[in-house]
Amino acid sequence: MKISTEFSKYAAYYGKYNIIQERVAKKLVDTIQGSPQAVLDLGCGNGSVYKKLDWPLQIFIGVDFAQGMLSLHPKDEHITCMYGDFNDAKLFRYLQRYSFDYIISASALQWADDLQSVSRNIAALNAPVALAIFTSGTFQTLNQTAKLQPLLRSSQEIQKIQEDYFPDAHFELVQYKLVFDSVREMFRYIKKSGVSGSRRVLSYKETKKLMQSYPLNYLEFEVAFIVH
Repeated sequence: MKISTEFSKYAAYYGKYNIIQERVAKKLVDTIQGSPQAVLDLGCGNGSVYKKLDWPLQIFIGVDFAQGMLSLHPKDEHITCMYGDFNDAKLFRYLQRYSFDYIISASALQWADDLQSVSRNIAALNAPVALAIFTSGTFQTLNQTAKLQPLLRSSQEIQKIQEDYFPDAHFELVQYKLVFDSVREMFRYIKKSGVSGSRRVLSYKETKKLMQSYPLNYLEFEVAFIVH
């Protein structure tokens, strides 16, 4: 298992909060070998992955359960934006009618209700994969300081699932650090970026105390990359 680290300075302007997700999508796309012509993107969002594919495609299917995000996705005759939830096995039964050269998912599968079941359904589509999944190493110091249980799965659990369903894939852990000029900026990022899964478990008083006691000027992220 390869572990690498990337360090990033937060650009202090508001309205663009998907900094880490963009870096993850770029790294994921950069790992893809060749120029697959039929691509499935699970959790496609507003098209972060598609915009980074720099070769012509015959078919691109982007699936997301947020209609608002799908409305922002690039449109073209070879693009199909599909409303669907990867937690629903019926979605995969529908996708079985297609033949994909590659299945991509960037920064989405950490929200799977049952990652084993979702991985089994992805593997059944019989295509190489490029998956990026945030792990419990994300916000590690924040969770420890606030005495919160991690929201996400551990890297060990994710690697076990990879070994079960994608045994020929390469597993890599990448750790990111995002630096902030102030604690207030940091907590605004947490609220706006979507990386916390909208979890609200602290009261205003507890949040204020956490802001005062958090010992770092950066947030930690850990992402498991599974690439075949």
